[in-house]
Amino acid sequence: MKSFTYWLQFGIVVFCSLLLTVACYRNESIRINQNTSCRNVEHAAGVTCIPEKFTRLVTIDDASFENATALGIKPIGSIISDFTSYLQEQFVGVKNIGKAGEPNLESIVAIKPDLILGGDYQQQIYSQTSKIAPTLLFEFEHSGNWREVFEQMSVALDKKDVGRQVMDKYYNRLNELKQKMNNPSKLKVSVVRVYPDRINLYLRDSFCGTILQDAGLSRPKSQDFTASEAEKLFNNSIQMSISNELIEQADGDVIFIWTAENTSQGNEIAHKKLKQLLTNPLWQNLKSVQQNKVYIVPDYWIGSGMLAANAVIDDLFKYLIK
Repeated sequence: MKSFTYWLQFGIVVFCSLLLTVACYRNESIRINQNTSCRNVEHAAGVTCIPEKFTRLVTIDDASFENATALGIKPIGSIISDFTSYLQEQFVGVKNIGKAGEPNLESIVAIKPDLILGGDYQQQIYSQTSKIAPTLLFEFEHSGNWREVFEQMSVALDKKDVGRQVMDKYYNRLNELKQKMNNPSKLKVSVVRVYPDRINLYLRDSFCGTILQDAGLSRPKSQDFTASEAEKLFNNSIQMSISNELIEQADGDVIFIWTAENTSQGNEIAHKKLKQLLTNPLWQNLKSVQQNKVYIVPDYWIGSGMLAANAVIDDLFKYLIK
């Protein structure tokens, strides 16, 4: 009887140990890399205590990936969108955890991050990502706020000094451009995007519009609207649509034009529309077209991060400095 009681007790201990091991394993798959040393950071979704020394960063939007990279932080995983072909070198060694707006939570769990960064439009998954790792979401009213978002991120990640150096380099490059152009304010720069079903002008406070402002360049009157003005007039802070009959509103001393869509089918249709526009007699009558001052540029002109901003500056040097 004593032997039976002994083995019964022994079996119960083994069984409980196994249950505890499984529970710990299951819990580890949800709560990853908890760090006892952290600091509170206020952000768009609340207040989060982030690790002082994080090493496994995951970014769930393009801007966060770009800005972290610009700050010298290499994410271990990120969403990879169709608009980031210019980031192929930076994506080497980075785990693809989904498309823009569609991060895969299982993929994020699998790589065990200790910090997650994203935009405030992803608040619907915040409760889930914050269970995987501390999560910061940055408010992004529109793409023209990219500089403010970069500064906020540099402070949140304790990279304020690095962020200031990166911004100084950005402005120094633009000052060099201004000096080489002598008087950039005389040049009116038009920015045009061709969609599958419409033609849009990018306005003063769009991403590329803010860079043109920082470069001291002027905009055609048809595109010189602030975000608040544009919201009231066009129900869009950064762009407005025009018909073929109003194509003269796309004119300027220089035109930068591009097309980019989320799907291959959308891209194909948009490229056909672009070809049609370029051969349209009304387009051919534009001053910039007749003077051969139209430049087709890549999709980073609709970016929202520091790396895209510097790519746009590269184009300004390439096309505006002779």
